[in-house]
Amino acid sequence: MSLAEHLFQDFIAQKRYMYLVEGLKNTLIITAGALVLGIILGVIAAIIRVQHQNKKTGSEKVGPILFLANLIVNLYLTVIRGTPTIVQLMILTFAIWKSGQPIQVAIVAFGINSGAYVAEIIRSGIQSVDSGQTEAGRSLGLSARMTLQKIVLPQAFKNVAPAIFNEFISLVKETSVAGYVGIQDLTKGGDIIRSQTYDAFPPLLAVALIYLVIVIGLTQILGLLERRMARSDIR
Repeated sequence: MSLAEHLFQDFIAQKRYMYLVEGLKNTLIITAGALVLGIILGVIAAIIRVQHQNKKTGSEKVGPILFLANLIVNLYLTVIRGTPTIVQLMILTFAIWKSGQPIQVAIVAFGINSGAYVAEIIRSGIQSVDSGQTEAGRSLGLSARMTLQKIVLPQAFKNVAPAIFNEFISLVKETSVAGYVGIQDLTKGGDIIRSQTYDAFPPLLAVALIYLVIVIGLTQILGLLERRMARSDIR
């Protein structure tokens, strides 16, 4: 069989290319949803850790609510960062949230996983902001919460924007394991074609090339973002 016949059989016959199209759509949905959830969880976890650390460093008394919240966050970070993503996804799918829609479950699973890494990124960003900024905010009469919200967090996000974008790129590739729980993501789409045609190389190569194009595109956007941020710092 010629190369053209292989390609026709793998992608054109019976519109098998639609497996890749549908899989790509699901991959992008899961990635976008997980990123949003991960940033929300990451910001909350980072703020709790920073507030707890600041009080301890300043020899202030740590309240019971903050102490418990920090304990939960530390447990969350330890468990999520210490176990494989696929195991977390399977536990959530088959043991905890059996009745959930697969894509929704995947968004939550990958979001929880991403949040643990985003938390450390945001925490480092907050700590990179000069303490004088906080003191200036408080001297202007802002509360601790308003100082964090209006002064510290915007600068922290600017400092860690490239790192968060890199987490987004990693997340795109991590979602390739979603097929283990029955979700037709991009990788699973290629595997379905392989199982129907018994021809492994073309569909799996197509999957790899699609991921590569996505990552290269996102990397180019990251480069533009970093150059724009560098110009704004100069000004």
